[in-house]
Amino acid sequence: MRISVIGSGYVGTTIATCFADLGHEVVNVEIDEDIVETINAGKSPIHEDRLPELVAEHAGEGGTGRLRATTDYSVVLETDVTFLCLPTPQSEDGSIDLSIMEAGAEQLGETLARKDDWHTVVVKSTVVPGSTEDVVTPVLEDASGKTAGEEFGTGMNPEFLREGTAVQDFLNPDKVVLGADSDRTLVDMHDVFDPLVERTRAPVVETNTKTAEMIKYANNGFLAAKVSHINDIGNICKEFGVDAYEVADAMALDDRIGGQFLHSGLGWGGSCFPKDTHAIIHATSEQGYDPAVLEAAVEVNDRQPKRLLSLLDDHVDVADERVAVLGLAFKPGTDDVRNSRAISMIEGLRERGANVVAYDPVAAENMREYFPNLDYASSVANALHKSTACVVCTDWDEFAALDEEFDAMHQQIVVDGRRAVTPRDGMEYEGLT
Repeated sequence: MRISVIGSGYVGTTIATCFADLGHEVVNVEIDEDIVETINAGKSPIHEDRLPELVAEHAGEGGTGRLRATTDYSVVLETDVTFLCLPTPQSEDGSIDLSIMEAGAEQLGETLARKDDWHTVVVKSTVVPGSTEDVVTPVLEDASGKTAGEEFGTGMNPEFLREGTAVQDFLNPDKVVLGADSDRTLVDMHDVFDPLVERTRAPVVETNTKTAEMIKYANNGFLAAKVSHINDIGNICKEFGVDAYEVADAMALDDRIGGQFLHSGLGWGGSCFPKDTHAIIHATSEQGYDPAVLEAAVEVNDRQPKRLLSLLDDHVDVADERVAVLGLAFKPGTDDVRNSRAISMIEGLRERGANVVAYDPVAAENMREYFPNLDYASSVANALHKSTACVVCTDWDEFAALDEEFDAMHQQIVVDGRRAVTPRDGMEYEGLT
């Protein structure tokens, strides 16, 4: 298939590269010229495991030629299917902001006005139920002068990619969800995903666009609630002096529960869970229903950083003291700092008058956008040097066995939000759960 992907962010770059790896001819349409040049040079514009190797394999000199990037929307006319991978950020009231999606759909529609053949447009971005049918499709019709279902089709294919393992998640899916407005659209979507399904035997869910949209929110809502539940259990365990991780290990043996997302700690961040939970809560509330479980999941998640700061307060007054923050990415394996728990920690420490020094193996540059004047260390050792205390916000493997590095601390007070550090003699160690 000839595929165009609008947007080359985290999702767009990943799926475009993986489609090329499946044998399709793929072009990424992106307004950022630097990103376009990066991809065309055979390099990945984002930090993601296995992605640099695949981009190099399919783009740039020496590549297969199945992946390229451009700023020119007219390349869509050379393709059969277009995936919309545009940002759908959270508004101040928690609702989803579809303005970027609408602008992209309008530009796509204006381009499709010049195409005589049928074209299928698939929304890949996470959008609340009804958005494809009630927002994207009408914009495409108005801009193209064409009729949906007759001259072009619209579909919805939710993504279930985890940052840090996105390539693995795409190429080994638990399921493939195809939401389509017509049989013809569904055929095109099958043509795109059949090579993946034949390779992996992943189950395929065929449905309408609104249901496909809801499946994504149901997935993320359940996982967010699961994380908040184990964090709540971890908080309870802390009060009783019980090892929360031992409890979680026993819970995981129940095949109705499973072990994934049962690591209690600081809670979830990133670009998906916070945005998606708030978006579906807001959209559902507008329908007159109070989603109590999701609201509780958000409440538990929001208070975890405050609990960690409170534990630190129990050990030391950090005013005018050097405090190291280890880990800035919202999770290991990525440089994404959006909604990272470290942001709340840094703000809380500064409010207490601490002199904060931060370290992360890959995410420091991205955190500079939030805290341009923060002291960023080049290594763990530099961060801990003469620090009175440190707080751990991301469970990078390198934080597990730090001995000589801790010797450089002024006082060995460690408050660990991720059960990442191995305690040792002489260390005042406090785990969040």
